Amino acid sequence: MNTICVVGASLAGLLTARALRAQGYRGRLVLVGDERHRPYDRPPLSKDFLRGDLAEADLALEGEGEELDAQWRLGVAAVALDPVERRVELSDGTSVRADGIVIATGATARRLPAARHLAGVHTLRTLDDARSLRADLAAGRRLVVIGGGFVGAEVAATARDLGLDVTLVESGPAPLARVVGVPMAEALAALHERRGVRLLSGTVVSGLTGADRVDGVRLADGTHLPADVVVVGIGAVPAIDWLRGSGLDLGDGVLCDEAGGTSVPGIVAVGDCAAWFDPVRGRHDRIEHWTGARQRASVAAATLLSGGTARAEARRPAYIWSDQFDVKIQFIGDAADADTVSVEEGDPFGHSFLAVYRQGERPVAVLGLNQVRLFTRWRRQLETAPVQVG
Repeated sequence: MNTICVVGASLAGLLTARALRAQGYRGRLVLVGDERHRPYDRPPLSKDFLRGDLAEADLALEGEGEELDAQWRLGVAAVALDPVERRVELSDGTSVRADGIVIATGATARRLPAARHLAGVHTLRTLDDARSLRADLAAGRRLVVIGGGFVGAEVAATARDLGLDVTLVESGPAPLARVVGVPMAEALAALHERRGVRLLSGTVVSGLTGADRVDGVRLADGTHLPADVVVVGIGAVPAIDWLRGSGLDLGDGVLCDEAGGTSVPGIVAVGDCAAWFDPVRGRHDRIEHWTGARQRASVAAATLLSGGTARAEARRPAYIWSDQFDVKIQFIGDAADADTVSVEEGDPFGHSFLAVYRQGERPVAVLGLNQVRLFTRWRRQLETAPVQVG
């Protein structure tokens, strides 16, 4: 390969570019990114950066003096792909032709249709999103967060630390219930309520109110929640619209084999936009977490450079972490695989505990709150355990 184009200049794209160089690729390397910023770390956007404890320079993912010998095309988006010509068409009217292509375009935040023309309504996915939200939180008093996933819960905690009146609206039984299961999610809900967050679970939003700027959230039961600022954290969708009509197999993301190879030879996908095949579960899965991109980048690079003959690494359980208030939350595995969950250490409502999820006698997931040392031992056990079907 003389030219490789990496479409997506965030974590997954940068790590794959690094892996390509580390694995011996010396040809032309082009990185395309729709944001004008160099690669930056996204997890702090909802926490330390939003709180004002980190500057933009602290978010940089590139090391000082790091040199990839790459051409950077920032501030332009990929709009189409011609897999026959190996050509990536860009929003500025130019294109990049490459022998190999890495698709790492990530995901975009879901939005409420009613929010498109209202000031004060935010999603949080990018640095520009975080800048705008931080400015509004500094001037606001009342925040309503719609959605109790990681972004919503972290923003709620950060805003409460900043002194805002915070209401978190979640349609499910409790925040993060889809990840950690209902019993443990109730312990996380108690953490927020004890810190002064008003939590409304099992509640559906019917719309937003306000003329030019949002002034509240209307619930399905008619309740009106006054708000100066609203954050919509209802998940993300893979950024693959630009690939429609390209001939690549698409579903909930770019459908890949277990090593990141797409349906077109010479094209791989990695990160939030990529749904890799899981041979254990017999289905495609997207991993929308920092560690997923980190673990898969080197595999995708090897697949591309080998022409698809590189051997996939054994699947490791997904690892997630979150900082909310003064509590470090760590989770590994899949709660949906478990029959039971038991607290092995601490008190769930004391916000320092470790819980183990089991399928029969086999541990399949672990949750820790402020139990870093014990969690690390369990994490090592799960990552080194033999892979079992079912």
